[in-house]
This record gives sequence, C-alpha cells and structure tokens, in this order.
Amino acid sequence: MPSQLFPAANRASAEGLIFIGGGLNVERLLDAYRHGIFPWPAYPGEPMLWWTPDPRAILPLDGMHVSRRLARSVHSAKFTVRSNTAFRNVLECCATGKGREAGTWLTPDMIDAYTRLHELGHAHSVETWQGDRLVGGVYGVAIGGFFSAESMFYRERDASKVALARLVQHLGARGYELLDVQQWTPHTGRLGVIEIPRSEYLKKLAAAIELPVTFGRLACRSDE
Repeated sequence: MPSQLFPAANRASAEGLIFIGGGLNVERLLDAYRHGIFPWPAYPGEPMLWWTPDPRAILPLDGMHVSRRLARSVHSAKFTVRSNTAFRNVLECCATGKGREAGTWLTPDMIDAYTRLHELGHAHSVETWQGDRLVGGVYGVAIGGFFSAESMFYRERDASKVALARLVQHLGARGYELLDVQQWTPHTGRLGVIEIPRSEYLKKLAAAIELPVTFGRLACRSDE
C-alpha cells in the first residue's frame, strides 16, 4: 500500500533523499520503515531528512562472514549477550562511540524517538556485557519479518561484532527474512553485507513485513 506520508521511492533524488521535514513521531517512523525510508539528519537542529537509497544494503541472514577470531569471541565466555536490557544506553553509546567524538547524526531527538519505538515493542537492542559493564551493542527497528539495523558501538574488541552475529543468529531462528543495513561500507562489506537494487529491496520488504513473527527474547552467554 502506498505511503500517505511520503512520496513514492522513484521520486527520490540520485542520492536517495525523498523528503525534508516532518516529526519523529511513531506513526511517521513506522510508515517510513514500511516503505523503505529512514531518517538521517544532516545536522542537529536542521529539518529532518528522509532517505531511500538505491542500491540498498542488506545482510543476508545466511551470509554473515565470521572470521576465525570473531568465531572464537562468539563462542568464548568473554562476553555475556542479552537483548533489550539497556536499549537507551545502547543508543547513547552509539552516539558517543569511537569515531563520533566530533558529533553524530544520532541526536537527542532521535534517541527519544527510537526509545518510544522500543517502549511500544518496535525497536530492539542486542548488547554485549562484561560483568555489569556494557561494552558493545547494536539496535534497530523490527516490523514483521523485517529488521533494520541502525547503528552499533564497541568498547572492547569484537564486542559490536559479537552482538551483530548473535542478532543475525536470533533473527534467523525467529523466522525473519530481511536484515537491512541501509548503506554499504568497506567495513560492512567485510561482514557480508551486499547491495541490491532498491526495487528488489522494496519487494523483499513488502513480503517481510507481513510475516507473523516477533522478536522475542535473547538472553544468553556468548558460549551457549
């Protein structure tokens, strides 16, 4: 069903910009994700920018590249892995993680908006812990069998990758079919992320969001 809040994807700019302005309320956010659109502001305080890039980057749930070192971290007792026990903390850590000291697109308004989505069951985090210290994590938005991974952070080597690996495993076990990561980078490419045409992505998205699956709960040590 076409969006009532955003233009059709084929009206996006060459860079993928589809809409400028609009608030970050739950209705608008969910409508955006259902139609392959996500918010990404240029600067704090500026009007919100909404994007639908072509091509689109996804991580096939059976295609994550796990190096030998990462496999050892996943299967060791180095980390405890949990879900949805520190959602807002994960976002705040993503906003202030390594490489983002000079600023981030993850503004306080964005953090508040995704926290509201989480409180309503539409957004989730997977966290890596060492004792009571949060050392890595990933968060994203879930609708049906679709999950959009938004950002991740680490404070210990491999902590974010372990969280992502466990997320991929969890989504596959729960019956998810599409893991969106929005844009390809050399780093995500090394993890197995691929690009597909936006038209193909939108077909996969339309099918995935109709699946009767839920995120459920992940609460386990990395060696289980």
